[in-house]
Amino acid sequence: MGFQQTFKALSDPTRREILRLLRDGEMSAGDLSSHFSSTGATISHHLSILRDAGLILDEKRGKYIYYELNLSVLDEILEWISSLKGEQTDETES
Repeated sequence: MGFQQTFKALSDPTRREILRLLRDGEMSAGDLSSHFSSTGATISHHLSILRDAGLILDEKRGKYIYYELNLSVLDEILEWISSLKGEQTDETES
């Protein structure tokens, strides 16, 4: 996973909204789709891009797929942005 793919995934407002929804915990694809006027196939495409960028994780349970934020990738992004500002994170201070 590279930053280029991650930032490209973040460039779309629908994908950013999906991440915001997942902030409160895992959700199924159907639950996520209910928040948008887009088709299920379109939301599935957005989920695929987010997954390929490493921003979300998915787990199949029965006939449903559940999605959750991949916090380790978000931590990497925040650490990189903080380094640009000249700030040290807890990990770099140790």
